Amino acid sequence: MRLILFGPPGVGKGTQAKLLSASMKTPHISTGDMLRESVTRGTELGKKAKAVMDAGQLVSDDIMIGIIREVLGSTKCRGGFILDGFPRTVPQAEALTTVLTDVHVKLDAVLNLEIDEAQVIERLSKRVTCRKCGRIYNLGIDHLSDPSKCPNCGGELFQRDDDKPETVRKRLRVYAESTAPVKEYYRKAGLLKDIDASGTVDRVNCDIRKALGLPK
Repeated sequence: MRLILFGPPGVGKGTQAKLLSASMKTPHISTGDMLRESVTRGTELGKKAKAVMDAGQLVSDDIMIGIIREVLGSTKCRGGFILDGFPRTVPQAEALTTVLTDVHVKLDAVLNLEIDEAQVIERLSKRVTCRKCGRIYNLGIDHLSDPSKCPNCGGELFQRDDDKPETVRKRLRVYAESTAPVKEYYRKAGLLKDIDASGTVDRVNCDIRKALGLPK
């Protein structure tokens, strides 16, 4: 299947993407991972992205779309993909539609995970990030043996400033304003499936599988 996972910060996109990826044997493609991989491989687009990030600026849509085109058109995604973190604006959604048309691929669904603000703040207050490899964990879900060290690489785990309550509230306002039109874009295309993400991880996963017509 070819899916997009959509939802506000802290809704559990990464967790659900990992579960779906494992059960469906389909690669989970996050924008952060794509950028890091392109930079590590030293591709032309990766070099451009690195220069922009090193200057403390946001990677442009043109660069990001180019990287997504490379990844979605690769053998890695030939059997499907779960795209997480993109698109965030209507122009990005339109550009992604063009990319998918060019590589002769159709989306199966856009999963819109929804949750209220109070739960997002509670969840993100437990989220930590590895300084070394960039992986993200939730101390309330992942039950790490050592909450100060990354189980993947041993790097230091810390809470990002943008996961703190006041910043989260601002991020949610920006998200609501910028992404409401994107949801409407995919709703009009008949692809949007709304998922209540306020339950347990297993409950949400069960609802997603039901919405996709997959066995529980």
